[in-house]
Amino acid sequence: MPLAIAMLNWWFPVISRFQHRNSVALLAFLALAAPLSAQKDAAAKVVSLSGQVSLLRDGATWALHPGDFVQPQQTIVTGAESYAVFQVSDGSTFDVYPNAQVIFRNNRGDWKDLLEIMLGKVRVQIQHIGGVPNHNKVRTPTAVIAVRGTVFDVDVEDTDATTLVLVEEGQVEVRHLMEPGQTRLLNPGDWLRVFKNQPLAAKMVDRGMVLQRLMRAASDALNEALYRMPRTPSATGVPAGSPGGSGDKGGTPAPTTAPTAPPPPPNP
Repeated sequence: MPLAIAMLNWWFPVISRFQHRNSVALLAFLALAAPLSAQKDAAAKVVSLSGQVSLLRDGATWALHPGDFVQPQQTIVTGAESYAVFQVSDGSTFDVYPNAQVIFRNNRGDWKDLLEIMLGKVRVQIQHIGGVPNHNKVRTPTAVIAVRGTVFDVDVEDTDATTLVLVEEGQVEVRHLMEPGQTRLLNPGDWLRVFKNQPLAAKMVDRGMVLQRLMRAASDALNEALYRMPRTPSATGVPAGSPGGSGDKGGTPAPTTAPTAPPPPPNP
């Protein structure tokens, strides 16, 4: 019996030291993993793309590939006949169309500021799991679009930053960036154009969803054409600008020409 007690007295400190070391190692691992997890949660993953889709950094474009991540305050640019789908950690997605320039989460202090669209068309689909509202904001040089869980298109049509907002599902609230206090609530089928130096007009109703169908048909035709295009690998081997990326560095500057205008809206 005394021998057994002596053995226990010897083992308890050994076990205690072992547990302490494991706890320290676990805490160190969690301390290292937490920032990486937070960085990934804040990022947008490239789900699919076709054509020239890149990050703009230091005046140069860095090619993106499926599986790459775009970090907050990074700028996405697409070339002619190019298209990409991005997904964030809550499952929401945004599609970026040709000749676009989009800043992802430009406001690090508020993750609800999802996109800042400088030029071109983006389709946004916000997830609201369990019916809980998922408030996000999309900004353009002339408008702020407050989202409540929905599907909608935003198209910055020209260098004057004229913004077209078209709602497919749910609701969005549009506010004029230059005219504080002016807002319009858009429902499915509603659309609104925001002009730089003009007050907000009345929202328009897309009777019969004509404009929505035209835009969707144009998008589907573009997607089909892009996915059928042969893909030419880049000749250089510089790593992508986003963490974990595997793209190439290209010399093509960010697009500066305006995108093709969408179909004219139907008469109200």
